[in-house]
Amino acid sequence: MSSSSSSSGDSFTKYTINVIENLSDEEEVNSRRYIHRNHYEAHDRLMDDYFNEGCKYSADNFKRRFRMRRRVFLRIMNDILSYSANPLPYYFRWFHRRQDSRGKWSISPHLKMTAALRQLAYGYTPDALDEYLQMSERVARESLHNFCRCIIDLYANVYLREPTLHDIHRLYEGHERIHGFPGMLGSIDCMHWAWAKCPVAWRGQYMRGDHSHPTIMLEAVASYDNWIWHAYFGVAGSNNDINVLNTSDLFNSMLNEETPDVPYEINEFHYSRGYYLADGIYPTWAAFVKGFSSAVDEKRTYFTKKQASARKDVERTFGILQGRWHILQQPARAYEVNIMRQLMYTCIVIHNIIIEDNGYNLAEKDWVVEPVQHIQRTWIDRCDARARRTRELRDREVHEGIRSDLVEHLWDLRDDL
Repeated sequence: MSSSSSSSGDSFTKYTINVIENLSDEEEVNSRRYIHRNHYEAHDRLMDDYFNEGCKYSADNFKRRFRMRRRVFLRIMNDILSYSANPLPYYFRWFHRRQDSRGKWSISPHLKMTAALRQLAYGYTPDALDEYLQMSERVARESLHNFCRCIIDLYANVYLREPTLHDIHRLYEGHERIHGFPGMLGSIDCMHWAWAKCPVAWRGQYMRGDHSHPTIMLEAVASYDNWIWHAYFGVAGSNNDINVLNTSDLFNSMLNEETPDVPYEINEFHYSRGYYLADGIYPTWAAFVKGFSSAVDEKRTYFTKKQASARKDVERTFGILQGRWHILQQPARAYEVNIMRQLMYTCIVIHNIIIEDNGYNLAEKDWVVEPVQHIQRTWIDRCDARARRTRELRDREVHEGIRSDLVEHLWDLRDDL
């Protein structure tokens, strides 16, 4: 046995030596050889395909492959290139075309933005864009990360803002007209995003029993037009929806008395603040309206069905968001939570931009950022006000009152129909 083992080992060694000797000099010596990429030709091809007059692909092809209309693409690119600051952040300078010491121009902003959007829309790996865009893996990855930071700096204050007074009135009117719920601000729920590159030491923190892989959670509020009004991302996947709610900033402005109360009326009963539709795991607060876990009569059964139907707004929004940006369907390949947070918020912001461009949004279009008026108060007064607001927010009697009035209101609407 020993002689046969040694002979087989010798033959394997000879085979390995022959394979190594047969390698070409290029594969053996230049394992990281330089690849000449003609990004000038790639830019001309991209322009002829999608941007020039009489381009190869139609507007429908552009919208399907870029997830937005051409005018939205050009608007975002112009906003990035025209952004002014002193000093200009690096991630904005990344998209400016510059000449190096040899007189060669850098990659055009059209190519860099296309690389970023293809990774978001199709979930491509960075090196998969080399053949068409003539772009290395490093440049494609940096284009995505810098693009996300530009989008957040430019548009987050507008397209991820809290609803204004005018927005709240439109939300009240729209949800009552569509779903029959007066005073409804939207629907709230959480979504998980799988994390493929989660460190092994963190897997216990980011895993839950109903998921076989690490995830990070997104809490979102959406209206019936699929506009996302609130997004809070970054909580470990081992938490539930209540844990996410306790750490999110959804009610911070209300607790700090920075937003006005917008009253509404149900069955001649007046309430000062709107509510969100939620599923059964959320607490019985005045800010949430839930269905009945065990309906005992026909009215409550009908209300529970209507509430579940209206609450699907946020579920449908999650489906649209993941369908539009396939990167959210795939396990995230980023190594840092902050990078995943930038990717998530970028997808949400552009999602809202596309909804506005389609003309389906309830949000106020000509919205101007107004500074928050801070009232000069002592520390004790601020603490007392926050404690009072917290009690009002978590008032169970108000929750039961709103739900009881909605039961009667929806039943009366059913009889009228």
